[in-house]
Amino acid sequence: MRRPPSPRAVRLLLLAVLGGALWYVLAHIRYHWDFDAVWAYRDIFLAGFCMTLAVSVGAIALGLACGLASGLASVSGNVWLTELAGLYVGAFRGTPLLVQILIFYFCVGVVVHLDSPYVIGTAALGFFSGAYISEMVRAGVESVDRGQWETALSSGLTRRQALFYVVFPQALRRIVPPVTGQFVSCIKDSSLLSVISVRELTKAAEVVNATTYRTFEAYLPLALLYLLLTWPLSHLTGRLEKGIRNGVASLPR
Repeated sequence: MRRPPSPRAVRLLLLAVLGGALWYVLAHIRYHWDFDAVWAYRDIFLAGFCMTLAVSVGAIALGLACGLASGLASVSGNVWLTELAGLYVGAFRGTPLLVQILIFYFCVGVVVHLDSPYVIGTAALGFFSGAYISEMVRAGVESVDRGQWETALSSGLTRRQALFYVVFPQALRRIVPPVTGQFVSCIKDSSLLSVISVRELTKAAEVVNATTYRTFEAYLPLALLYLLLTWPLSHLTGRLEKGIRNGVASLPR
């Protein structure tokens, strides 16, 4: 019986076919390609890449902190913390990120006397990501069997101790993959910060396009650079999900 091809071999073959098809289409477009004009502005792309990386790391750290705090608060059993977490999640998930960025920049920034687009943009992106991570944490904790709570409480632990020492460690296995996926979305969402003049990748491509009038040549590197940032995280998410599935499958019945 023939063995089926490995997923890696199939993936490489599909990438080769798609790459060849894309190359064929681009080569037959009636368009005079001139990447030299864009290459002259490579320093702008490099600066934008570094800015996107810095903003994303800051937003991911803030979003993870806010998401964990809000998610745990929502399952803490304290009505004040639960309602506060619900308001936070509802406000940030119920409004578009672009609107939040503008409110943070033109309203919140003015109130707190902060005029740094980088700091304001990182904060807006972090709070937005935190709202989604909060729901992932809440769903992960609530997915743990109720018997785990009852066993922990009957052994003399308080609800907080049961949450931190018994329930949350089990929920963590289910939370990590979607949270890692949210990090990918956070990197892509950082492109919206160009509206408040944060010189990240998208803003860099806009500047190069406005200077050279080479639209295709300016935005194709943009897509490749974003892919370079998100591909490792996407790969890590897949590995984590596979590892967790294998770990659950290997548990004794």
